[in-house]
Formats: sequence, C-alpha cells, structure tokens
Amino acid sequence: MTDPEQQLIQKQQVAAAAMEWVQPDSVLGIGSGSTVNCFIEALAASQTRIEAAVSASEASTQLLQAHGIEVRDLNHCGTLDVYIDGADEFDSHQRLIKGGGGALTREKIIAAASRKFVCIVDESKKVGVLGNFPLPVEVIPMARSLVGRQLVAMGGQPQLREDFVTDNGNLILDVHNMDLVDPVRIEKELNNLPGVVTNGLFALRAADVVLMASSSGVQTFG
Repeated sequence: MTDPEQQLIQKQQVAAAAMEWVQPDSVLGIGSGSTVNCFIEALAASQTRIEAAVSASEASTQLLQAHGIEVRDLNHCGTLDVYIDGADEFDSHQRLIKGGGGALTREKIIAAASRKFVCIVDESKKVGVLGNFPLPVEVIPMARSLVGRQLVAMGGQPQLREDFVTDNGNLILDVHNMDLVDPVRIEKELNNLPGVVTNGLFALRAADVVLMASSSGVQTFG
C-alpha cells in the first residue's frame, strides 16, 4: 500500500494520462471522487476546451463550475463520447466496485449513456477478485430493513452508512463479505430486490479501459 503522498502523485499522473481521451468541443461524462477531482484540475489547466460536462455528483458539479466548465443535464444531451471516473476496486476484466463516495446511481447512469468508459485508478485498487471493498447498495429509505434482511440471506453483512444521504435522497447499505466471484449474476440479483435503486457493481457495464498509475508509471488495461 502506498503512502498518502505517493497515492496523490499517482492520482495526478493517471488524471493527466486520461486527458488523451478527451476530444475538443465534446460533451464529457465526469464521475466523482478524489481521482476525478485530480482529473477536473488537469482538464481545467489544459489547452483542451470541451463544450460541456455531465456530472455524477453535486461535488463534481461545484468543482467543474468553479473552473468555468459548463455542466449540463444528461436529459439535454445525446450519447456521450467518453465517461471518466474512478473506482474503489477493479479486476482483470475491468469490472469494478464503485460507490465509496455514494454517487453510484448517477455514475452508473452516465456510464450507460457513454460510448467509452475510461476508469482512472491508482495501483491500490487492483484486486484478483472483487469484494475486499464493501459493496455499496443504494436503497429507498422505507426499504432499508427489508433489503438488509435479503442481503443477509444472500450471504452478505450489510451495514448502514451512518449520517449519509445520497444526492438522490436515499440511503447506502455497505455490504461486507459478499461472494462476488460471479459479479454479473450478483449485480442482476441485487438490482431485482424491491427497494434497491442500484448497487456498486459495474460488471454488466464494465470499464472499457482502466488506466492505473503505479510506481513504474501509468499502465493501460483493456
């Protein structure tokens, strides 16, 4: 595990590398989190001028607007060319766990609306099998207990994320010890539970490309 200072340097390196995927005058999908914040800073400092961005979180929207970048509603855009976002974990098939920051639903929507999903991470996020990071599940508040019982029946240990409400007004259950050897099946099963808005598995719509910063430079997967 790299120390925080080295991790920040890696996030800045991979954010700079992601600029190669940005086309001038495009409408860009932008996710959320600390690595994405580094990307927004790199975008603002670059000579590349995009038309606008579609943002996955209120925090990203504020940072984009602070740099003078227009943020648009996805409903007013067509298919996006590229979506840039981070991840909490990724495996060798570019499948991800996301949602540590709680923006998983909007992130999943923008990923589905984009032709290319470029995921930017540091080397601490690479795993053999997904699931060391607790799996976030966004739930409608009235379904919290019902979904929690169903998650236990599926072998998980759900824990309510305390003092947290998503940008959509919902709650997050962080599920520990869930068997994610078959993440596509689990993603479907979780999304079929009444009261679940979505879950943090990005396996049905995995990343097309993962850019990973390491001590030896930025590596590309996919």
